[in-house]
Amino acid sequence: MAHGRLRVLLGAAPGVGKTYAMLEEGHRLRGAGVDVVVAVVETHGRRATADMVDDLETVSRMHVEHRGIRLDELDLEAVLDRAPTVALVDELAHTNAPGTRHAKRWEDVEELLAAGIDVISTVNIQHIASLNDVVQQITGVPQRETIPDAVLRRADQIEVVDLSPQALRDRLSAGVVYPAERIDAALSNYFRLGNLTALRELALLWLADEVDSALKRYRAEHGIDAKWEARERVVVALTGGTEGETLLRRGARIAARASGGALIAVHVVSQDGLRSPHPETLTAQRALVEQLGGSYHQVVGDDVPRALVDFARASDATQLVIGVSRRSRLTALLTGPGIGQTVIRGSGDIDVHIVSHSQAGGGFALPRPTGGLTVRRRIAGFIVALVAGPLLTALLASTHTPESLASDVLSYQLVVVVVALVGGFWPAMFAAVLSGLSLDFFLVAPLYRITISEPHHLLALALFMVVAALVSYVVDQAARRTRKAARSAAESELLATVAGSVLRGDDAIQALVSRTREAFTLLATRLVEDGEVIATDGPVAGHDADTPSQSMPVTDTAVLELYGRDLQADDRRLLAAIVGQLAVALEHRELVETADRIQPLARADRVRSALLAAVGHDLRRPLAAATAAVTSLRSAGIRLTDADRAELLDTAEGSLDALAGLVDNLLDVSRLQAGVLGVSLADVDLDGVVPVVLDELGLAPGSVQLDLSETVGAVRADAVLLQRALVNLVANAVRFSPDGHPPRIATSAFGGAAQVRVIDSGPGIPADRLDDVFVPFQRLGDTDNLTGVGLGLALSKGFVEGMGGSLDPEDTPGGGLTMVISVPLAQEAEAVTPRASEVPE
Repeated sequence: MAHGRLRVLLGAAPGVGKTYAMLEEGHRLRGAGVDVVVAVVETHGRRATADMVDDLETVSRMHVEHRGIRLDELDLEAVLDRAPTVALVDELAHTNAPGTRHAKRWEDVEELLAAGIDVISTVNIQHIASLNDVVQQITGVPQRETIPDAVLRRADQIEVVDLSPQALRDRLSAGVVYPAERIDAALSNYFRLGNLTALRELALLWLADEVDSALKRYRAEHGIDAKWEARERVVVALTGGTEGETLLRRGARIAARASGGALIAVHVVSQDGLRSPHPETLTAQRALVEQLGGSYHQVVGDDVPRALVDFARASDATQLVIGVSRRSRLTALLTGPGIGQTVIRGSGDIDVHIVSHSQAGGGFALPRPTGGLTVRRRIAGFIVALVAGPLLTALLASTHTPESLASDVLSYQLVVVVVALVGGFWPAMFAAVLSGLSLDFFLVAPLYRITISEPHHLLALALFMVVAALVSYVVDQAARRTRKAARSAAESELLATVAGSVLRGDDAIQALVSRTREAFTLLATRLVEDGEVIATDGPVAGHDADTPSQSMPVTDTAVLELYGRDLQADDRRLLAAIVGQLAVALEHRELVETADRIQPLARADRVRSALLAAVGHDLRRPLAAATAAVTSLRSAGIRLTDADRAELLDTAEGSLDALAGLVDNLLDVSRLQAGVLGVSLADVDLDGVVPVVLDELGLAPGSVQLDLSETVGAVRADAVLLQRALVNLVANAVRFSPDGHPPRIATSAFGGAAQVRVIDSGPGIPADRLDDVFVPFQRLGDTDNLTGVGLGLALSKGFVEGMGGSLDPEDTPGGGLTMVISVPLAQEAEAVTPRASEVPE
């Protein structure tokens, strides 16, 4: 049996028209004579979607009972028995009710596909597993129903049902997506213009990535190695030199000219593990790549041209940008073709751009003869030459024969090599001249005269000089590499120490300033921003604070001042890296301060949005009921019996009471947010508060079990606020307790505080949602919109903490939730009433 084909319609957000597009395709296929059935469609009350379903054959759903609630699910067996050519299955990421064959709807779809049935389905971008956390960061709304990326990528066809963000908001405002009471809250929260724009971009990028992966799979399956210019991919080769910025900007312009072009930067690191000579330059260029919208990569390889070409081919690059060689013409003539020419020969069908820059064609210069060795080693080299030369001459002069001249020459050459290994260039040159003169004066006839009668004597002296130069060059390079490796290790250790200080909780800016002074053995360091000292280390007092030894700009407004010795060039290179870290730390501090300033505004905005939603929906319901009851009572055209009239009066009275309570709660939460809750502390007897709470809730005897300890005396609390907090907690416990398992109220004393436990055996709350129960306008577990606006627990926590107590959730053994109120005992409490400003939010 042939495997069915899966076609998925992907949307950026609810309401873009995925289900409608799926049903339109069903109508088109039916018109073409294809056997199409609707396996399951979620209309969400949208009339246009329901009208599209009416004209298509629909398979009846399966009814599942779960916790007393009837749920309608996809009837997999019925669809398999019907065996259509195409089945329309809405909401691929849907979670099935317990008791069905599969936990997820996409598993049902896989069984349909295995049976040879083609499936057309829908899914939103927020349900893709790899993007779930990204969507939550954008919208602030967690999504629990997800579908693995691998399942979606196995689809034979994925299409984005696209709709501009403003058009979707217009549809929402017109009532096409949600009913009227949910419109304001949706527009103010999930369906903000910025959220929708980001989700739309996320959906398009995910599909673009899937298309790119599909293209790579096709090329791999068909053995296609040639370049396919589906879109431009520009690879820029960075050496770590200052010309990198020029190359990056040129590469970015090339990529920008091609719509959808990608910019990729690569730096080849040698396998010896040594760092780039200018790490701070490479760090800045990496940041520039990210600003230009590209990606940065590092590869390891000693053959730079080959590594570049291999990377470009692996990246499907269409163009490769490299800089003009910095070698002079003489160097190029002596050493052969450089990296550029080698890359061009090996690039094949990849276009290579060689970009000129200010560092091109730099002059050839040997490293400084003494640059890699210390002064002590150079002095030791001269000493070895002065001691070993005369000693060798005396030894050779006493044993010299005409036949031993060759061995004498080699002996002097050995001395030159030893001196070069010890002291480098200048001691080796001195030893070479000294050896040549000694050889001619003491061992070559005529003796004791310096004469060059034979050309080969001059050649011998020249060879001494060449050997000395070559050996000293090798020694100098080895010393340079050793010092560079040691320097790199020291830099890495310093940066690791700084990172460790930050990870241990130290202030990042202070840690960087302190480690700078320690690393460079300075007297003092300090960071100044806009004339204000941000961080300091060491005794700046005693120095001229206005004239530091040297300073390094960190940002446009911040400067790092250094007091003490002058830093060398290598020190300044490392200092530049530390300054870069300081700039990042300052930017992070500024972002944190900005976030702290915005957080209260964000909380106020969330409260405002929720208040608007409550006023638009939750207040409207009791108001509408009371209005309808009063209107019926006043209507002259309706004849009412006494029972009808009493029932309408009860309805009006109950609705107005609910409305008054709701308004009181809204005012209370506003006072809590503003920090102006009035608290009046006094000695309160818990045994007297609990019965009042039960009477206020109208609970029958036995509906709540009481376990009140006789050892708990009076507590220091506000009787009214404590009662209101308990009313909210007990009402929640009663609502969620299953039949036959009434909630329980228990009191006890512990550690100078009285604890009141409200215990239920209901469904409980997941551990990761415990903190959410105290957030205003959260109704965890309530989806019927008939239980208020989700302020009860938030108010209870505010009331209890306003009295100097605490309210904490715990798991009930065996299942359920226990809310624990802790308030000070009267004899332990301080006789100070907290001010309004001390009441926490």
